[in-house]
Amino acid sequence: MKIEGQYTIAAKAETVWERLNDPEVLAKSLPGVDKLEPDGPDRYKATIKYKMGPVSGTFAGTVELSEKDPPRSMRLKTSARGGPGFINGDGKVDLVPQGDQTEIHYAGEVQLGGMLAAVGSRMIEGAAKKSIEDFFQSIAIK
Repeated sequence: MKIEGQYTIAAKAETVWERLNDPEVLAKSLPGVDKLEPDGPDRYKATIKYKMGPVSGTFAGTVELSEKDPPRSMRLKTSARGGPGFINGDGKVDLVPQGDQTEIHYAGEVQLGGMLAAVGSRMIEGAAKKSIEDFFQSIAIK
């Protein structure tokens, strides 16, 4: 399933870039992340508790930042597996300065398997967009 959209944050692109690359901010901002530990340069091990409709569970996985072009763009890749299935995400984030604000454009693909995939694409798309919006909203709060 493809996901794309944009979100505006009332901060300069350099500030948004710093927050997107700060492991403490990421740990507090990524929806459902219970634990985020460094696992190499720009790579983290994650424990995620997630609920989507009637399906919930704990997932173990990774979060990886790559193709960095500060403070303009990066790729964010996630992979997690747990009892209810798996979640894989791969997306690009572009930061577009707009004066004292930054427009964030994101586009990527999410793959689900197991019971998560059985929930249905309509619910999955809505939940994914809500999670992305929650993430950027959390990044905006200082």
